[in-house]
Amino acid sequence: MNPYFIGFAIPFVASLLFTKSKAEKKRGVPVDVGGEPGYAIRNQRFEQPVETHWEGVFTLAELFEQSCKQYVYMPLFGTRKLISRETEVARDGRSFEKLHLGQYEWKNYVDAFKTVCDFSSGLLQIGHQRDERIAIFADTQAEWQIALQACFRQNITVVTIYASLGEGALCHSLNETEVTTVICGRKEMKKLIDIHGQLDTVKHVIYINEEGVSSEVSLAKKCTSWRVESFEEVERLGLETPVEAKLPLPSDTAVIMYTSGSTGMPKGVMMSHRNVLAVVSAVMTIVPALGKKDVYLAYLPLAHILELAAETVMSAVGASIGYGSPLTLTDTSNKIKRGTQGDASELKPTLMTAVPAILDRVRDGVRKNVDAKGGVAKKLFDIAYSRRLAAINGSWFGAWGLEKHLWDMLVFQKVHAILGGRIRFILSGGAPLSGDTQRFINICLGAPIGQGYGLTETCAGGTFSEYDDTSVGRVGAPLPCSYIKLIDWAEGGYLTNDSPNPRGEIVIGGPNVTKGYFKNEAKTNEVYKDDERGMRWFYSGDIGRLHPDGCLEIIDRKKDIVKLQHGEYVSLGKVEAVLSVSPYVDNIMIHADPFHSYCVALVVVSRSELKDWASKQGITYTDFLDLCQKQETVKEVLQSLTKAAKQARLEKFEIPAKIKLIEEPWTPESGLVTAALKLKREVIKKAHHDDLVQLYSK
Repeated sequence: MNPYFIGFAIPFVASLLFTKSKAEKKRGVPVDVGGEPGYAIRNQRFEQPVETHWEGVFTLAELFEQSCKQYVYMPLFGTRKLISRETEVARDGRSFEKLHLGQYEWKNYVDAFKTVCDFSSGLLQIGHQRDERIAIFADTQAEWQIALQACFRQNITVVTIYASLGEGALCHSLNETEVTTVICGRKEMKKLIDIHGQLDTVKHVIYINEEGVSSEVSLAKKCTSWRVESFEEVERLGLETPVEAKLPLPSDTAVIMYTSGSTGMPKGVMMSHRNVLAVVSAVMTIVPALGKKDVYLAYLPLAHILELAAETVMSAVGASIGYGSPLTLTDTSNKIKRGTQGDASELKPTLMTAVPAILDRVRDGVRKNVDAKGGVAKKLFDIAYSRRLAAINGSWFGAWGLEKHLWDMLVFQKVHAILGGRIRFILSGGAPLSGDTQRFINICLGAPIGQGYGLTETCAGGTFSEYDDTSVGRVGAPLPCSYIKLIDWAEGGYLTNDSPNPRGEIVIGGPNVTKGYFKNEAKTNEVYKDDERGMRWFYSGDIGRLHPDGCLEIIDRKKDIVKLQHGEYVSLGKVEAVLSVSPYVDNIMIHADPFHSYCVALVVVSRSELKDWASKQGITYTDFLDLCQKQETVKEVLQSLTKAAKQARLEKFEIPAKIKLIEEPWTPESGLVTAALKLKREVIKKAHHDDLVQLYSK
């Protein structure tokens, strides 16, 4: 037989089988539930919601102890040694801190458990009472997890607070929960000192030893009445005088997790051990072959439930957790000194979580490098990408088998190296990921992306796309711990009897649905409901569409819909997602005034892309602000946005008629976006009030 025919036939037949099986596979199936009428589905493999994956384990404290006894000498927590800090001055005079980081240094499971037990005892030795709450206010690091597990061993409720939270929200969170002990890093201690006169109940501050922290410690001891101790000192006190553990019950509150506050003051979500364990158990059934060979790169905020749940899964299976940060993630990250490896290159992880904004930046960075090389390299990349894209889309014309491996070796191997070269799975959460980014990361990094959908109020549990689901634009079938129900939202025109697919507000039910908001019964009763069968439901405010195979697609959000002057509805989030594909966009906020017939946009522009365009056009400017204010620059960016809008078939009234270019990025530190990089619309509107007024007055 002709070998060419065999090489052609194998991928052809494989693609037919793949397409057929994908079309036939049911991932979610209808289920009869109580509560408000709607269209409900469950995971097709589990008739009842999963609560625990491990026999005899019902709390997070029991799960961690079991893992430490099972994986004894396996590495658990890894931290990079700081060799030096340096300051680099850019051509425009701005200075940037650069870090020279060393290799990962590891603490194994048995040593981690000993540290947890000692620190747990030490908390009581410094005078903290079991019925008082402890806040962890620090960046993601090993000490964060050790402190968390130490609190669990004494059934102490932990209050989690984003390290980037502003003063007002920080005061609100600490005072509302009557926190008496705060565990923090250096920069967080400085924030605490600045507001110490506004804190009603704080008695103890435990600081994580960092370079330069001694000045903050001296200041705190001088100007506050707090007992200030180092992390190591608390651990030593516990070692000298151990205290017997008092383990929690499944129904006890493990964490009060404050939301990032995208709309007003943050709300404290009360999570029980049962709630979080249900999500961790469900994830165990979705991601294949999780185990002690896995290495996980941890860099998202542990104050976010996505990261906390992911790290809990990792320690449950004996994996290793290496800590990094968004600013040191890759070799070209902002804080990495030239010649120093980024966290991913040094760690070589097999698993990681990400939010869409970070994956979008990886995509944009790769594209920028490819475009900069140009010539043969760019043509080769474009060919390889189009061939692999065709295969992923199910075409037998695409690159399969040997051809796929060839393109991986010739083109994509260098891209794989950006995240260490060993990534086998990426979990994306926080917001829906664009299909363009999902395909790009899948092809260029060689790693499938599992899209997840959930909320703080559901412990990040809701839906999860399975390992073999290569579709884009969807967030998967229900997690085994959750039921997903759509209910009618007649005002927005979304109904469960819509054709061809049911649409409506997404309501999530199951053991992962949390108790409610701390000291906020009115808001709790508004969005949480218990049905006649005893199941608790959370009303998300998100609008979804269910596909025939039982997978969910997020299509809208109730709060993001604005009715224009002539009755047209604009979905702000949908438009922003479409326009974000413009190369000039680093971030964007659409604003629609109900008293006008058009919308406008604030566009945080990509500094590098805009400068490249100006250079090619021969445009001179004094500084970047001057470039952003030039009429020809605004015209160029608006044309790019309009092009993206038309390609996505947006209606004319959805396309911004006028835009304002913003030269400074929106960061959590500026208070304009959350730690998960979601827009704080009201804060942005207030900060750019004059700009928005001017856009509508022209």
